[in-house]
Amino acid sequence: MSGFVVKGWCPDAFRPMMAGDGLLVRVRPPLGRLTAGQVEGLCEAANAHGNGQIDLTNRANLQLRGVTEAGWPALIEELQALELVDPDPVREGRGAILLNPDWREGDDTHAIASELRARLTELPELPGKVGFVVDAGRTPMLTHAPGDFRIERSTTGELLLRADGRASGMTVTRSNAVDALIRLAHWFADSDGRSARRMARHKTALPDWAEGDAVPASGKAMQPGAHPMGAVYGLPFGRIDATSLVTFIRTHDCAIRLTPWRLLIAEGIAPAPAPGMLLADSAILHVDACVGAPACPQASVETRSLAARLAPLTNGSLHISGCAKGCARARAADWLLTGRAGAFDLARNARAGATPLHTGLTPERAVALLGAC
Repeated sequence: MSGFVVKGWCPDAFRPMMAGDGLLVRVRPPLGRLTAGQVEGLCEAANAHGNGQIDLTNRANLQLRGVTEAGWPALIEELQALELVDPDPVREGRGAILLNPDWREGDDTHAIASELRARLTELPELPGKVGFVVDAGRTPMLTHAPGDFRIERSTTGELLLRADGRASGMTVTRSNAVDALIRLAHWFADSDGRSARRMARHKTALPDWAEGDAVPASGKAMQPGAHPMGAVYGLPFGRIDATSLVTFIRTHDCAIRLTPWRLLIAEGIAPAPAPGMLLADSAILHVDACVGAPACPQASVETRSLAARLAPLTNGSLHISGCAKGCARARAADWLLTGRAGAFDLARNARAGATPLHTGLTPERAVALLGAC
């Protein structure tokens, strides 16, 4: 029996989660975009009420770390004043919408996501980890990003609504896509989807009206460097400190867009070096490593310094997890190191908690084993 605790929900602004370094408060900026003023205000709040560490999640949200219980109410007030948190906790809790970061005002992605945000109260009560994907650009980008109800572009160029875990979906239009999505969400709730908690695990057959043979198009990857909208910067392990970020924003006076790939887009600027941010692809951007000890009370090992050592040495995907929960990566990795009782277990082609090939490894032994492969 493992010693970790499954929370069953993701933190948000009104339901912060206690971690080893304080409260974890998740912020879901509308449409995944923040103006320069919003970034500056968020960074000031992160420093005033937390430890100044900001994480970019795989759902393109921001997490403010180390928030004190005494400072949390003031933090929420400041984030609401910045229009980064909805005053209605119900709407805020349902706003897990991931959209193609290349959206432009008025295009299908922007229009559908904006309508969905306006109609969040029409959704049923859903499990805390359920999220929505709107990937309706000409070139899909979110094929492998997490989401339960997905509006995507098909191989024939049409819009489709797809339930996660199903290979195909039903054709929709810009005008009826949100209607169909809300209807599918209600079916999920009414068919006991809450027990499965995620659409991909909900094995009940879809209703006839939601079946379809539209297949989603393959996506493309985003890389650090120049971008049609400005410059793309990589954040090692998806983290940046608030002081570095606010200095960057004050220097460039730009809006930013968030992505689920530890990358952010700085709008309207030419690529230029910035502290704590990468302008070229790097192995460290592709290693999955949770925050580890001591920031997470369930982790028995420090993770990220080892991940930085192993990143340039490892062929294939690498996941380093502080415990058997595997928060940093849900799918299997070529190489998996899982913390247990202060040491590491090593497994191949596995998810966290899998039966290991080696146990009780020190960081030095792990480097020796993986570096020799």
